[in-house]
Amino acid sequence: MAVKKNAVKEAEVKAEAVEVKEAAPKKTTARKAAAPKNETAPKKEAAPKTETVTTAREEAAPVKEKAPKKTAVKKAAAPEATVYVEYADKKVIAKEVLAAAVASYKAAHADTEIETIEVYMKPEENVAYYVVNGEGSSDYKVEL
Repeated sequence: MAVKKNAVKEAEVKAEAVEVKEAAPKKTTARKAAAPKNETAPKKEAAPKTETVTTAREEAAPVKEKAPKKTAVKKAAAPEATVYVEYADKKVIAKEVLAAAVASYKAAHADTEIETIEVYMKPEENVAYYVVNGEGSSDYKVEL
């Protein structure tokens, strides 16, 4: 009886396989024909323009405008300046008097840094007095 049951099952399996094969779609190798070109096709019309609706928020928002480009302004070079003091047929350049006052102070006070210096010229005495860092002395003078 076991042989009959196996034979029946095999027959059923084969029958199902045949049914599956028949139900499977057949593959075709035929190509689809190309659609003919229509040379007299009507031209498409442009889509009508639609109006944009703005909201109250968009209307209230400030419109950003482009800032004009900033061009670099060339800074003029400082003019070369010289200050002369003339008296009693003498001519003294102020920069030279200042340089002499700085050199005189540094010679006497090598360990002190000059933060400020003020020069006072007295042509009638043929001398320039200077004050360094707010301190002055009768010894702080330069002959003109």
